[in-house]
Amino acid sequence: MGVVRPPHPPKRVPLIGDIIGLDAVKPMQNTARILGEIGPIYQRRILGMRLTFVGGADIAAEVNNDATWQKAVPRPLQLLRPIAEDGLFTAYNDEPNWHKAHAILAPAFSQASMRSYHQTMADVVDEMCRAWDDASGNFDVADEMTKFALETIGRCGFGYRFDSFTRADVDPFLPALKDSLGYIQAQGVPVPGRKIIDALTGRTGQHQRNVEYMFQVVDDVIADRQAHPHDEPRDLLDLMLTTKDPETGEQLDARNVRNQILTFLVAGHETTASALSFALYLLATHPDEAAKARAEVDALWPADDVVRFEDVAKLRTVRRAIDETMRLWPTSPGYFREAKRNTVIDGQYPIKQGQWLMVVLQQVHRDPAVWGADADQFRPDRFQSEEVRARPGHGYKPFGTGLRACIGRQFAYHEMILALATILHRYNFTVDPDYTLEVAEQMTLKPSGFRLTVTRRERKDASAPSPAQ
Repeated sequence: MGVVRPPHPPKRVPLIGDIIGLDAVKPMQNTARILGEIGPIYQRRILGMRLTFVGGADIAAEVNNDATWQKAVPRPLQLLRPIAEDGLFTAYNDEPNWHKAHAILAPAFSQASMRSYHQTMADVVDEMCRAWDDASGNFDVADEMTKFALETIGRCGFGYRFDSFTRADVDPFLPALKDSLGYIQAQGVPVPGRKIIDALTGRTGQHQRNVEYMFQVVDDVIADRQAHPHDEPRDLLDLMLTTKDPETGEQLDARNVRNQILTFLVAGHETTASALSFALYLLATHPDEAAKARAEVDALWPADDVVRFEDVAKLRTVRRAIDETMRLWPTSPGYFREAKRNTVIDGQYPIKQGQWLMVVLQQVHRDPAVWGADADQFRPDRFQSEEVRARPGHGYKPFGTGLRACIGRQFAYHEMILALATILHRYNFTVDPDYTLEVAEQMTLKPSGFRLTVTRRERKDASAPSPAQ
């Protein structure tokens, strides 16, 4: 019996392969659509390169098995390596620095560390809201959430202020980062001739200049902290510069510290901004769910805008809204897995050692076998504890899987719940009824052209004193 290969998209061309139907602008949404049409797995072949995509929860469960599979760093992640090199997100499994960085940084995401970041997060939320109060009350949501998330990770992680909501212009780091991510996104789609076109148009050169500029900014931050160290660790940068790997006794060198900073700036801000943008869209278009979340927030602190650290864990309705948002629109469209040895998936498709595939979360998170007939609907109560216990865990993986799953997920949850709760408490918001969701792709997916109109809510008891923070 010959090798059984997964289904492929229609209109395969001899020699060239599955070039017809490629979408360079929305590749992941196109991939999710194809999975929805032809089944839980398919394979695209382009000029001899085979790309395998999984969208069924049961097959995803197989490739989540760390005994047989591990994190893969294929072309899309390799394109990030000129920026982040062997950072946590882009390191190959056999590179030692990610182990070292993971061990050193794990304490930075403990409960005690979350408490130390809380006030800085709250300050950034407050700056954003004051900027909204001073503006016209109508803004592009993805832009605002991107500024918020980048400002938060910059200050909490590295003591760097972009001053996103207080300066008249834009910190040049932001457009450099955005342009670089756009370049990488375009390069990730294997369109013949793209490299030549980008070189001739100067886009490749501009990308290189962007990367060099970002390196210089981060190197300056590291050098300044080394020249003016804190008495005790206050943030991620302090930990990376002063903490030794508990296993080897080694510290990270300055270059790897830079790689980790850029990893957190890139991956940390993109995922959080994406989730918050979609959460606001879904709540704005589901006013009954927004009212439930707002009532919970109002009951917790009825008269002021202060969220205490211990309050965040009590906001279970807000947390469910975020979880349901990340189910429908995952923080990252998917993750890559590589076979550690020859294996078979779905009982019929042979996979060779070293071969990789992508788990497409937008489809796994909507698999009716796990999520039911209403899998495409926004229903936060599906994250009530009794429903969560009744579902298999492999059906929900917004932060990836295994040892290489996102180390900062508790940071992200705290940040997102705090921000969304504050926005719900301070504002009523509406969306243009004629707006139709358009999703743009870069490293993550984000609503495009989605604007909110916000109006400040009247407090029940504006004279009540603010509790201690």
